Amino acid sequence: MEKAHASIEAIARLIELLGVGIIVTAVAAATMWFLWQALRTRDLATAYQAYRANLGRGILLGLELLVGADIIGTITSPLTFESVGLLAGIVAIRTFLSFSLETEIEGCCPWRRRDSRPESRG
Repeated sequence: MEKAHASIEAIARLIELLGVGIIVTAVAAATMWFLWQALRTRDLATAYQAYRANLGRGILLGLELLVGADIIGTITSPLTFESVGLLAGIVAIRTFLSFSLETEIEGCCPWRRRDSRPESRG
């Protein structure tokens, strides 16, 4: 049983590292893309909007992996009110951040997304 717990903890840590790596990579890639677009087109407003969206997508993907790693990590830890409460708080904060980022990227709340698509208006 200990070996299984150690394996699950290692998997959770690996997923956490992957999530952090994705966020760091997304920041670097979005920044390089922004600089390239800004220098190429000289349209800073459009490049900035794309930069924010690209940053948001990378952070969103990384956050999803971090939430998954937290959930997987709870399998191996003893369940106490404190540990469950801590997990609930972390998941709630990360979920709120994900929701906020997605709303910012899409320009509307998720439940209004279908209404904002051009094909649904006509």
